[in-house]
Amino acid sequence: MLSEDSVQDAEKLRWACRRGMRELDFWLRAFVDNGYDELSDEDKKNFVRLLGCQDQELFDWLMGKAAPIDPAFPSLIEKIKAASRPE
Repeated sequence: MLSEDSVQDAEKLRWACRRGMRELDFWLRAFVDNGYDELSDEDKKNFVRLLGCQDQELFDWLMGKAAPIDPAFPSLIEKIKAASRPE
C-alpha cells in the first residue's frame, strides 16, 4: 500500500518529467511508470539530478548524439530508453 507521502512524491516526480519536448515527456514518463521504482536509492537521487538538466542535453543523450559527463547518467539514460521500448 502506498503512503500519502509516496503518492505525493510520485505526483511531484511525474510533474518534474514534463518538458518542453514531447519526446522527452514520453521517455521520462514511461520511465517513471515502468522503471523508476526498480532503482536503488542512489539512482533515484541521480534521476532527480538528471531532471535538472536542459531539455536539449537530455534529448541528445537519449538520441545517442552526445554522452553525459556525469558518470552516473549513462546507465540511467539506458534504463530510460529501455523503459520506453515496447515489450
